[in-house]
Amino acid sequence: MGKPLLAAALGWGLDAFDFYLYVYALPAILLTFHAGAAAGGLLATYTLVASAIGGVSMGMLADRIGRAKTLMISVAWFAAFTFLSGFAHSYAMLAVFRGLEGFGFGGEWAVGAVLVSEWSAGKTRGRNLGFVQGSWAVGWLAANAVFQIVSAIAAPQLAWRLLFFTGILPAFAVLYIRRNVGDAPLFKASKRIGIGGLFTRALWGKTLFATMLAVGAQSGYYAVFTWLPAYLHAERHFAAVTTGSLLYFVIAGAFAGYVSAGYVNDALGRRLTFALFAVCSAILVPVYLHLVTQRWQFSVAGPLLGYFASGIFSGFGAFLSELFPASVRATAQGFCYNVGRGVAGFAPALIGALSAHRNIADAMILIAMCAYGLVVISAAALPETRALDLSSLPAA
Repeated sequence: MGKPLLAAALGWGLDAFDFYLYVYALPAILLTFHAGAAAGGLLATYTLVASAIGGVSMGMLADRIGRAKTLMISVAWFAAFTFLSGFAHSYAMLAVFRGLEGFGFGGEWAVGAVLVSEWSAGKTRGRNLGFVQGSWAVGWLAANAVFQIVSAIAAPQLAWRLLFFTGILPAFAVLYIRRNVGDAPLFKASKRIGIGGLFTRALWGKTLFATMLAVGAQSGYYAVFTWLPAYLHAERHFAAVTTGSLLYFVIAGAFAGYVSAGYVNDALGRRLTFALFAVCSAILVPVYLHLVTQRWQFSVAGPLLGYFASGIFSGFGAFLSELFPASVRATAQGFCYNVGRGVAGFAPALIGALSAHRNIADAMILIAMCAYGLVVISAAALPETRALDLSSLPAA
């Protein structure tokens, strides 16, 4: 179990590293290309919409050629196009590179989550996926540290390019996966069906509500964290280095949320945990953006916001794996989570557009509240699957 878990955690953590390089680079990108907030939001949207296509495609590929091989392809893909983004000499070129990066970005999570799920026992699946999810915070932490270092030594127009150049580092994870990781026997014994299997009479309802669950959780997350550095800089008037320092509090909470939420999922069940974390996130977003006024308060509200808004994701890998049989499991992970991410990708663009008529904080709160309400509704419509034996699922 250790090697597949480490491989998935490496891939997911480095996925986060590459994603947050863009988040931190956004203000300087807008300055370089003389673009407005709406254009910046669209760049994030291109990446996330492309990730939906990549997630579905890589999920289908993983059900054909195996989890480990597809994981290597996904990691190499998003690392290469993050690196190439540093060479963009126009907004249009950067948009193309970000879209292509998103294709690999979308595939990595689905494949890695299925790999770990199929190697895990039912009673520990939630916590194992929680540890994998926790690597997202580690990748975010690494991106935050790199951002602070690069911002201190380079002008903004050069710094964002240097950030993207460091995005090639995840490619080295492919070497570890190739040497140490194989597919679980459960995958090797299953037959292959394809994406049509998600829409049979037995599975279409699960496919619909699992996708809505992913739309809600990710819309809330991207509504807040894509724009949070820009909000702290533009509306709270913090310098770039100070913004990075404040975000360490959020990241610390996120890591604790990812890891501990896996245990909460195994203890309380998938549905109740999703609802609990969604309600708490919906409360904390306006608290952080409007009620926190003193610097010391960020050290309290930041970890709480990071804990709930990030920890909500720890249940996805286990829950989606338990909802679908092995014949379509990776396809379902890729489809539900990444179609959800593709729809959620419009949240940053919508916030950018709304910010032309109201402040960024109000736009972030509006989208986040709607998103977390959708999580509660979707979780209630799905069956509970805690501690399920994956081999007991009927074929699609």
